[in-house]
Amino acid sequence: MCRPQAKNDVETGNNADKELHPVMLESPQMRWAFIRKVYSILAFQLLLTGAIAAVVVLVRPISVFFTTTIAGIVLHVVLVLSPLIILWPLFYYHKKHPLNFFLLALFTITLSFGVGLSWAKTKGSIILEAAILTTVVVVSLTLYTFWAARRGQDFNFLGPFLFASLLVILVFGLIQIFSPLDKLSRMIYGGLVAIVFCGYIVYDTNDLIKRCAYDEYIWASVSLYLDIVNLFSGLVTLFTAVD
Repeated sequence: MCRPQAKNDVETGNNADKELHPVMLESPQMRWAFIRKVYSILAFQLLLTGAIAAVVVLVRPISVFFTTTIAGIVLHVVLVLSPLIILWPLFYYHKKHPLNFFLLALFTITLSFGVGLSWAKTKGSIILEAAILTTVVVVSLTLYTFWAARRGQDFNFLGPFLFASLLVILVFGLIQIFSPLDKLSRMIYGGLVAIVFCGYIVYDTNDLIKRCAYDEYIWASVSLYLDIVNLFSGLVTLFTAVD
């Protein structure tokens, strides 16, 4: 979640003069420049994640090493925990250039390995279907949020509901670790994850338009990146349970 905007670290645009919402008091050029910067970083993260995950999934010796050897299993655990650990310094230093970009790259790479290893044994058709549907949903929700914002709608009210839903998902996930869920439960879990992070995409895009400070481009991109990755993971879980 972004804090109210601060007027520093600004890139100016040259042809973006449309107001993003009716009560916009800042320069549209500066806000559009900030939005372009965030989506450029986000595109880099998604391309890097796709490339790394594809290599992990397609090159079978990699997944075999991480799941059958002691060293590989230990490294797998490290890769799973690393993004959670890196998030703390990334949040603290997300305004400190160039350290913020280094931490962002490290966070993206470790999470990408985790994503690839998680779905290494999943059917390629399921991954492709989830990727296509994720793309359609993200683009549609992003365009809708920009359209709704220009007409005066504000989605900040979703915050408490999404946070409560996220807690339910976390508890559901912990239960699954200690007591594996049946097929129906996994379908419900995957569908719930997908729905909640659809809401987060709208919520974080709304923040990007109205509330993020100009020097919070790293944290804004991380928020949207996690929304998209979790939406994709939820869809894969759902499709796998249905298959």
